[in-house]
Amino acid sequence: MANLDAVKSPLRQRRFDECVSEEGALFSASALRVIQVNIGLKCNLICTHCHVNSSPRRTEEMDWATMEAVIEVAEKAGVETVDITGGAPEMNPNFRRFVEALRARELHVMVRTNLTILLEDGYQELPRFFRRHGVELVASLPCYTEENVDGQRGEGVFADSIEVIRRLNAVGYGVEPGLTLNLVYNPGAPTLPPAQAGLEEDYRRELRDRFEIEFTHLHTITNIPIGRFKGDLRKQHQLDAYMDLLRQNFNPGTVERLMCRHQISVAWDGALYDCDFNSALRLSAGLPSANIRDADVQELTGRRIVTGDHCYACTAGAGSSCGGALV
Repeated sequence: MANLDAVKSPLRQRRFDECVSEEGALFSASALRVIQVNIGLKCNLICTHCHVNSSPRRTEEMDWATMEAVIEVAEKAGVETVDITGGAPEMNPNFRRFVEALRARELHVMVRTNLTILLEDGYQELPRFFRRHGVELVASLPCYTEENVDGQRGEGVFADSIEVIRRLNAVGYGVEPGLTLNLVYNPGAPTLPPAQAGLEEDYRRELRDRFEIEFTHLHTITNIPIGRFKGDLRKQHQLDAYMDLLRQNFNPGTVERLMCRHQISVAWDGALYDCDFNSALRLSAGLPSANIRDADVQELTGRRIVTGDHCYACTAGAGSSCGGALV
């Protein structure tokens, strides 16, 4: 696992776009396969690594008209998957209606859940709802130990997460074919994730032996130096060292597989971005149409991808995306 101690000297401050250019890559989007949709910033948790600064106090949420525009573009573009995120996306009042409409059009639906929301009043039936509609679940569980999870996400979150995974297992998630339950690890410190395959074995052994729970796969995701995580790095005087760590571990082999190459991200207000991280930074996609409601499907492929130095996080080491390691 790479860490700050491995950074021995400051690196020349190459911008990310310069680094990609030096590798001979044309950094533009290819075929559109995924639309990622952030349907609201409200969340029942306040996590230290959250790049969109979600919390129970946030009120921003996607309205139904914007969701209809997403559905229309998804059909016209022939995308494979609509990836629904937040906040806790389940807290949007149109969440179930949105999922049902997407599945009625035979689109694959992926929902990114923090797990704990499924214990709260009004959400406890969702595991069966997910099963009925064949929804793929991607669930945050940044470690298999209580201390580390509660340190990142709040006291009691680990125990609640384990209980929810049990309930999901009970309806078939992580157990039956086609009911995918992928877990997400992100480091609790300013380091790169360890090798995904080995860590998945550790997760599977620990969670099975200690709690008798199952999951499908593990995704390792590098913390992006934006939002709350960036603020914490600044307070600890570690931001420069972390950025040098990411630059030093730039891996050109990850570039072709980056998620921004084959997806578009839609913010809660319909604004278009190359990824959810750019959305958090308000780095709009380089498109004539700034909103999904006005989008020309033909513009979405071949567009020049907007980058910043935070992109080093997705290309460091084995790479990172919303689907885990890239190489």
